[in-house]
Amino acid sequence: MSRLACGVLLVITTAMVVATALPGRVLGAEAAPADVHPITAAVDEHYNHLQTLQAEFIEVYRGSGIERTESGTLWLATGGLKKPGKMRWEYRSPREKLFVSDGKSAWFYVPDDRQARRSDARKLDDIRSPLAFLLGKSKLEKELQGLSLAPDVAPLASGDVVLRGVPAALADRISEILLEVTPEHRISRIVMNEVDGSVTEYRFTDQKENGAIPDGRFAFTPPAGTETVESELGR
Repeated sequence: MSRLACGVLLVITTAMVVATALPGRVLGAEAAPADVHPITAAVDEHYNHLQTLQAEFIEVYRGSGIERTESGTLWLATGGLKKPGKMRWEYRSPREKLFVSDGKSAWFYVPDDRQARRSDARKLDDIRSPLAFLLGKSKLEKELQGLSLAPDVAPLASGDVVLRGVPAALADRISEILLEVTPEHRISRIVMNEVDGSVTEYRFTDQKENGAIPDGRFAFTPPAGTETVESELGR
């Protein structure tokens, strides 16, 4: 994604997610209503047993007077309790792009640009880091302050519920996160409202869990003729 190239994830890894709550919309972390606990506990339990995930994704960005929709396939693999996770975002439409991390190095590659940007994965500052939730590395009520139900936000699918909270680790980037949770306790949508007024939304479908994903899926070698640039990837 172009903002990713200028700035890339936020996912992964991880997520880790922002401080200034919108007035009257987010409660203090210690005051989350009781009825949200069973939902968050079930989501945590689901993802704590997740080793790998493959899903189709749609990414929608709205901001600065523009709206952009991209889509592709996402692969995630946990790196264990003390290791960063691995991920691969393969964008197919409307333009081929690749974001891949093996837990040590993160790459952002756009074939048409003939340039690959590399960053230390441990220093990655990317908008997709909240996706660490999908690696079972954290608990929702720990990472999202004031986590509560969002009855004013319509879910995309009947039977889903929407939660809102303020990410604890991206206070300078995101004012609020919305999570849509399915009856199977999967996260099917993540909406990030950024402090600059822009919105980034991820929708996940065709989720396949704990399937075999070869390590090579998270490796990247720049093709011949590709310029390599060392940078701090972030969006």
